[in-house]
Amino acid sequence: MTCMKAMVLNNITNLSENRAPLKLVDLPIPVPINHDILVRVTVCGICHTELDEIEGRTPPSQFPIIPGHQIIGRVEKKGRNAGQFKVGDRVGIAWIHSACGNCKFCREGLENLCNNFLATGRDADGGYAEYTIVDEDFAYAIPENFADVEAAPLLCAGAIGYRSLRLTSLKDGENLGLAGFGASAHLVLKMVQHAYPHANVYVFTRSDEERAFARELGVVWAGDISENSPEKLHAVIDTTPAWAPVVRAMENLENGGRLIINAIRKEDYDKTALSTFEYARDLWMEKEIKSVANITRKDVIEFLKTAAGIGIKPEIQEFPLERANEAILEIKERKIRGAKVLKII
Repeated sequence: MTCMKAMVLNNITNLSENRAPLKLVDLPIPVPINHDILVRVTVCGICHTELDEIEGRTPPSQFPIIPGHQIIGRVEKKGRNAGQFKVGDRVGIAWIHSACGNCKFCREGLENLCNNFLATGRDADGGYAEYTIVDEDFAYAIPENFADVEAAPLLCAGAIGYRSLRLTSLKDGENLGLAGFGASAHLVLKMVQHAYPHANVYVFTRSDEERAFARELGVVWAGDISENSPEKLHAVIDTTPAWAPVVRAMENLENGGRLIINAIRKEDYDKTALSTFEYARDLWMEKEIKSVANITRKDVIEFLKTAAGIGIKPEIQEFPLERANEAILEIKERKIRGAKVLKII
């Protein structure tokens, strides 16, 4: 039987205690059936959500599981009823692995809210492997002007950032705050600079390196999470795993402002941070808090088109497949500059 290399997660674990939770193994190459396509993976982006899967905040629905949901590769083989792509076509696979297609949410284009939403790399094997399969309806043609490593982060960090920015209802000339400045936030900044050229962007992060990176990319101001912004903000996008930035963001919002929390899960219930939340100061005056739940196929398609049209390209750090644990630990330890990508072949 022909086999492939893959990094697999066998159980939930604490990364502070187990610094190598993913194991390199040989597995049978999956077989595409019906509308599936078999994709030979070239690269796979690494996302903070992988930490949430490993540590159990959004646990996989099966073990062992192959993580990874920012996948770029070539169609190697097709199921008998698959006809959208040709063998050799370059495709991407994102966080949304499937949805029911029949419920109220799916019918209204909100398949991200479907109760039967399945996630790539959590509910079905993902891209930390040489091959993966997906229903062709959940694969995407990749614009030619992106290299594989550039395209991978666009499928999640970019697409979820695109959805987050849209949910802010930001207008040109307004002030936007970004809490955290990793893979998604730095792509949001690039979108804002193009779509809202008169908007002012303020970055909040505990990391000196992230603040310096944000200034390099042209933000108006970059400070610590604990600092007040020089001006009130009309919207904030929070991409951090912590609760303190949520409270601080609400303090910095203008009346009628909106906080968008772009995170699958928060890491800890922080009683200290949340105990400082005051209704009159932080939520009154029609301020809003809204979460981002997953992404739709439309988000991915629209963002890929947008990114190609305006030349958005992420900053990249590359790792070979066998160093996936090292890359994940760097995210855990906030050693982030742009997006991290595994090179599979």
